[in-house]
Amino acid sequence: MPEQIPSAPIALHIVPHEYGPSDARPVRLRSRPLAQGVVVPRHAHPWAQVAYTTQGVIRLAVANAAWIVPPSRALWIPPHTPHQLSILKDAYLRTLYVLPAAIPTALSGCRVVEVSPLLRELIAAIDQPGPLDPARERLLGALALDEIGRAAPLPLQVPLPSDKRLLSLCNAILADPARTWTLEQWSRYAGASSRTIARLFRQEMGTTFVHWRQQALLAQAIPLASRGYSLARIAHELGYSSQSAFSAMFRRAFGESPSTFFARGQHQVAEHRTPPARSGD
Repeated sequence: MPEQIPSAPIALHIVPHEYGPSDARPVRLRSRPLAQGVVVPRHAHPWAQVAYTTQGVIRLAVANAAWIVPPSRALWIPPHTPHQLSILKDAYLRTLYVLPAAIPTALSGCRVVEVSPLLRELIAAIDQPGPLDPARERLLGALALDEIGRAAPLPLQVPLPSDKRLLSLCNAILADPARTWTLEQWSRYAGASSRTIARLFRQEMGTTFVHWRQQALLAQAIPLASRGYSLARIAHELGYSSQSAFSAMFRRAFGESPSTFFARGQHQVAEHRTPPARSGD
């Protein structure tokens, strides 16, 4: 369940020195397996970060939002952004660390993007077991960043509010997505009027209750699919009246069917089979 990150001290970064980008090597790559249940505590980097799983599912939380990232998608994290990483299913994580001066102007704010075949091969070309020629690394890294900048963001963000009443309501929905209460019922749960809750959704997150709940259900579908659940079971777990109702909502948000979306991620899952380890990001 996505939660607001508690106000704990922020580690500047927890990445080994040899992976830090520099003027000579503005894009660096680190790859490693991470086991389900690993949580990398709240921290920030002086550089940008691209997190890409070739298998498994990860969740990233910042102060006011969370993203659940399935295979074949990548998460862009700007420099100096405090974040917490959780592994929802055994993952093989490839991370690009990017010097701020090398960031394309098109990239701003956290986002999840589709990993195109070109981007996948560029990242794989950087991820070599032996030393990589710095000039080649710079060229591959620059093209990878250009490809990320051209990719359209996917609607996998779940905004989280600061108001305690609204946060309690949002966390309750995330904990029990199959509960199909109306706004009036959820407002009574939060101890406020429906007019107040509707206003808080607009003020704090710039959206409506209905649209926020749809975003939350989309995000919740990803870990269910990673467990091998059928579309019918996912629809039931999320409180939809039928598989077709869930599929129609999914298609409106992503422009494709859920079976196509999830199958594309599974197609790339076999890229790494290294036993998961416990490590940081």
